[in-house]
Amino acid sequence: MSRESWKERAKCLKRDVYALYLALGDPRTPWYAKVFMAVIILHTLSPVDLIPDFIPVLGQLDDLVVLPLGISVMLRMIPEEVMRECREKAGYEPVDGKVRWVGAIFVISIWLAVAYLVLRFLRVGSLKSMFDHFLSD
Repeated sequence: MSRESWKERAKCLKRDVYALYLALGDPRTPWYAKVFMAVIILHTLSPVDLIPDFIPVLGQLDDLVVLPLGISVMLRMIPEEVMRECREKAGYEPVDGKVRWVGAIFVISIWLAVAYLVLRFLRVGSLKSMFDHFLSD
């Protein structure tokens, strides 16, 4: 497969992901497609995998298979007319900076929550005491 072919596929995937985002807001999108989309997004962002990443090859294969397969299923769940309209919008409508910031804030919030829970689990009294310990050395 040529390099140009891969670039074209990546461009189509980016457009389809944005089109799926637009389809979420469309009232003609079935509720079960929206729920499935939420499950795929949560699985993708979740620190817990079906197959842990530390298992060589299989751990990464899980991530490489689940997301594209989920996108493929979602594309079939949404009515063709809705997807056609959303693809047209996604083709000429640039990704809004607000969407990027909201996504970034969401992902950072998840990681901060996980870090907080890990620190709490490890019984670190507070972040201040942890920093005081490192700064006093």
